[in-house]
Amino acid sequence: MPIARASVAFVAAVIITFLANHSTQVGLLVFGGYGVAAGVLVGVLALRTSPRGIVRALFVAIGALGLVFGAAALALHGGGLEALIALVSAWAVLTGALELYAGVRSRKRLAAARDWRAVGVLSLALAVAYLIVPPGLHKHFAGQDGVHGTLTAAIVLVGIFGAYAAVVCVYWVIGGLSLRWAAVDEARSGGQQDSRDRKAPDEQPG
Repeated sequence: MPIARASVAFVAAVIITFLANHSTQVGLLVFGGYGVAAGVLVGVLALRTSPRGIVRALFVAIGALGLVFGAAALALHGGGLEALIALVSAWAVLTGALELYAGVRSRKRLAAARDWRAVGVLSLALAVAYLIVPPGLHKHFAGQDGVHGTLTAAIVLVGIFGAYAAVVCVYWVIGGLSLRWAAVDEARSGGQQDSRDRKAPDEQPG
């Protein structure tokens, strides 16, 4: 699941990074695509790979929320700044709280719990950032070589979501690889223990 989620976040981060147009329409379309793709992946993988229980239910809920908010963003891609702030912040609060709770609940049982806590906190921080950026931000600036531009709330908010996607992408890649290496080491240790157990009777005096 971490690598699958990282791949979706990577696509969103790349699109926002290399696309010069950071309008609210672009932000809603990118967030909508991310929400739908990540929601489907998380929901399906949670159902297929997680044992029945509260953690499985939490991640199915996270997937469903991503699908709902992502579809809403795609449908309302012309809704302007208000739609972008409302949808992204609400999604980030709900999914961040659920993922943080899953991480706290599983902190002593599952190795992935640390990653869930971190991503939950990052999602909540995304919501805070969306709520504190002034919607009326419209500031002119002069760059290098006399180039002039305008910094708006839309540009800042779309850029913040791109930064969030990039950070969680890196975090999920590291977390996924760490879990994979831990599983390989555990399998090797188990194989070596089985080998010692099989040899033990022959080494005992008859």
